[in-house]
Order: sequence, then C-alpha cells, then structure tokens
Amino acid sequence: MKKTSYLWNFVLIAVITIVALWFALKDNYQEVVHAIGKLNGFSLTIILVWGILYTCVWGLVYVVLGRKFKKNYSVLNGIVVAFTGTFFSGITPSATGGQFGQAYIFKKQRIAYSDGASILWADFIIYQTTMMVYVTILFCMKFFYYSHQSAWFTLVLAGYVVNFVVIFGLYTMALFPKIYIHLSQWIVKVLSRLRILKNPEKTLESWTLQMTSFTSEIKKLAGDKKAIVECMLINTVRLTMLYALPFLIARLLGIHLAMDQLVDVIALSSFVTMANSFIPIPGASGGTEMMFSILFSPIMGSLTSAVLILWRVSTYHIILVVGGVIFMVAKAYYDRRDAIEGKECEKPCE
Repeated sequence: MKKTSYLWNFVLIAVITIVALWFALKDNYQEVVHAIGKLNGFSLTIILVWGILYTCVWGLVYVVLGRKFKKNYSVLNGIVVAFTGTFFSGITPSATGGQFGQAYIFKKQRIAYSDGASILWADFIIYQTTMMVYVTILFCMKFFYYSHQSAWFTLVLAGYVVNFVVIFGLYTMALFPKIYIHLSQWIVKVLSRLRILKNPEKTLESWTLQMTSFTSEIKKLAGDKKAIVECMLINTVRLTMLYALPFLIARLLGIHLAMDQLVDVIALSSFVTMANSFIPIPGASGGTEMMFSILFSPIMGSLTSAVLILWRVSTYHIILVVGGVIFMVAKAYYDRRDAIEGKECEKPCE
C-alpha cells in the first residue's frame, strides 16, 4: 500500500511540476530556454551541485548530535541520514515522511530508536529556532518594504505566524508540560463526545507520552550548549546557501543584480519558504513555483522563470533523486552487513 502511495505521490509531483512549468514558460519560453542554454558547463555544474552541498551541510548537524550517542559516528553516516530525510520529506505530503525514514537509518547505523528519536527532536527544535531567528531578522529588514507591492505577501505573513506559533508552542510545552497535558485531556474528552475518537484512552496515553518525551529531550538538549551553538551555526550556513542560490543563478544567467541586492534575494527566498507552510502537496509542488515567480519577478524580470527552473531542479529534483539512490544503496549495504553478521553468529552453533 505504501509503495502505491509513493508512486501516486511521484505522479502528482510530476503532473503539478509540468503544469507549473507550463505557466512559467508559456509567455517567453524561447527566451528562457536560450538563457539556460547559454550557461557553460562549469556554471551549470555549480548550480546543480549546490543543492547536494546544501544537504551535505545538513548532514553535519547529525554528526554533532550523533556523536553524543556514538563517539565514532562518521560524517558519511550523517550525510546519509540527511539525504534520507530529504528524499522521504520530498515524496510525502507536508514532508511528514522524512523523520520515519531517518529513524530507520539511525537504527541500521546501530543507534537505538530512543536515541535516534532524541537526535531528530533536537534537530527539529534547533532548526526551527534558527530558521525563525533568521527569518525574523529578514522580516524586520525587508518585509514591510516589499509587502505593499503585492497582496500575496499576506500569505507570507500568515506562514510566518504559523511557524512562530509552532516554535512558541514547543517552548511553552517544554516549560509548562502539565498545562498541555491537562489541555490534551480536555481536547480528547471533547473529541470523544463528538465521536471523532474511537479510543480516547489510547490517544491520550500517546499524546502524554510524546509530550513527556519532548520535555525530557528539551531539558537534555539545554544542558549541551556547545552542541546547540554548533548546530545553529551549521543551520545558519545551510539556510544562507538555500536562500542565496537564486542570486547566484541570476548572476550566472547575466541578470544584473548588485551585490547589495543579495540581502533582498535571501529575504525573498525565505518568504517563499514561509508561504509554503500552507502547501500540503509533496515537495510543495506548484505553490512553490507560483510564489517564487510572484515574489521574484519585480527584480529578475523576464528571466525569473529561468532562475526558477534551475533553482527548483537544484534544491528539489536533484536531491530527491540523489536522496533516493543514497537511501537504497545504504539500505542494501546495511541489510547485507546484517546478513553476513547473522551468518557469522550462527557458525559456532553448527
């Protein structure tokens, strides 16, 4: 059933991407194709490899966190986990599958499920915090300047509020867990009376367990300030690479952007990310292309679609393919290793 679901997700991604590209190219496809065609091999390689490097940087976060549980945890292991997360997030609605795939790989890397869950919680909390601090600074610098240009910036603001509420909720949950446990009890009772929940006791037990686990992880994480700082610095580099890529692509395509516009491009890229909070389709396909075109057209003009295509291929399609290949290779390697070790354990018993 899951394989069928993933297949339909791939089909959905392909169809929506094709439709989005048609809208992006329908007015000036010859100009866009010509601009991309003029790129030399070196420039094209830099653009396409950028997304891979960005994901490798993410892998360093898992190296920092993984070494808390396994001293010899390697950079390669961290990169495999990062690409696995990228792959499963990219093919599931609202990026819900990423952490399940990563937990599986952690287990294969001889990290217990509980420790793997701790790493994923820590990664999520640190990333969300870093992103919100980063984007808040950009909002203060550039949002009000651009917001009067289009009503679509209301969606950006709404996305920012949603992300802020999420991180605010996480921290208040850690500080006041008992309030959230009482609140969850009330919610479960209401949903049970409305006959929405069939097994309220099991649901309440699950929610309480998750909140208790989350609170415990926050407290453990708070005691390792060095790891927090290292991960926040890595995430800052990661976000800067992601948000600055359209600027690099534009310059390579010959679009005249001054160096002082780099901050504008980084800000607009972050605004696209905020708006994507409302797009449940795998990879936020369709909505991402639309928001990118709307927000970047004023500064990139007729070649916005060319920048969009290269940016999207680098930050989504390439790493989706690479992530899928890395996951399958890693899975095959771990399965073969486990099979060999299993046979060796059986030999003395024969």
